[in-house]
Amino acid sequence: MTTTAIIVAAGRGTRAGGDIPKQWQDLGGRSIAALAMQPFADHPRVAHLVLVLHPDDLATDLWRDTPTASVVAGGATRKASVMAGLAAVPDTTTRVLIHDAARPLVSAQIIDRVLTALDSHQGAAPAVAVTDTLWHGADGVVTGVQPRDGLYRAQTPQGFHLAPLLAAHLAQEDDATDDVGVARAAGLDVAIVAGDETNIKITTPGDFARAARLMGQDMDIRCGNGYDVHRFGPGDHVWLCGVKVPHGRSLQGHSDADVGMHAVTDAIYGALGMGDIGQHFPPSDPQWKGADSQIFLRHAVGLARDHGYRVSNVDCTLVCEYPKIGPHQGAMKAALAAIMGLAADRISVKATTSERLGFTGREEGIASLATVTLVKP
Repeated sequence: MTTTAIIVAAGRGTRAGGDIPKQWQDLGGRSIAALAMQPFADHPRVAHLVLVLHPDDLATDLWRDTPTASVVAGGATRKASVMAGLAAVPDTTTRVLIHDAARPLVSAQIIDRVLTALDSHQGAAPAVAVTDTLWHGADGVVTGVQPRDGLYRAQTPQGFHLAPLLAAHLAQEDDATDDVGVARAAGLDVAIVAGDETNIKITTPGDFARAARLMGQDMDIRCGNGYDVHRFGPGDHVWLCGVKVPHGRSLQGHSDADVGMHAVTDAIYGALGMGDIGQHFPPSDPQWKGADSQIFLRHAVGLARDHGYRVSNVDCTLVCEYPKIGPHQGAMKAALAAIMGLAADRISVKATTSERLGFTGREEGIASLATVTLVKP
């Protein structure tokens, strides 16, 4: 079974206010849509993401901080946008999760519950039972009471086996507020799984403050630092933060001796409380001789993801007299960003000298210090 998550972000969200659509507004340093996508990007049972955008947003940078996804233009209605997303899933997809980009606080547990229910049902969706008394009203007065037994507040992601959902959409011409309605109209059985009061939908201006409070209640923030040193030896280049920099000598080490990337990697391990590179990739093991340091960094980022964390930002300082780092800073940030799946503006690479003091001042080697922040929403 291969699962693709479709994130519907084609609406305009005018009730939420603001100069840009609500899904692209900031919430704790990231766009709402990026936050909504991240749990799916991190989930081990979700293989692929499809992001459905309003056509006007395609040529903008509003969605630059979103996780890697296939991006398609939506339609004039929600149904048309979902159909565009369904058409863009990989051929291997057998199940889909359809999620509103305006729900930034969905949890891995909700995703798990929906996927598990799909083992025995054609569809599944999270919901919260209605507990408040419900009234009918007119002209500002109560006209009756609605029994609340069996009533639920629907949430997303709503999950389905792909083939029957696609057939249901093709058979229904009218628009629908959600995909459960489409599935039910086609006779599909849809299981209800437990939702969560924190899985709110951003609709009005007040919802931003509510979501920020909820994020603050549950957020786990960790900080780690890393330090590494490599000495110079024969050679004509150095590897620094994933970039090959011409130089009269090379750094010596068991791997490619990328001192910057090693410091960043150790900072992630440190934030997780999981040792350092030497523990995960012992220098006594010959298989790591001359290894590309990307291997180590990808491993550390993967461990963070497996433990429910995302890397929020990276600050790396290189200490050396030469080579000069300034001309290569942009390339270094881009290289680290690609490896870590981060926006480049969340990465800092800078350099300093030691005023000709110590081993770096004598140009005997290069040192690097790094600080990394991990966040678990």
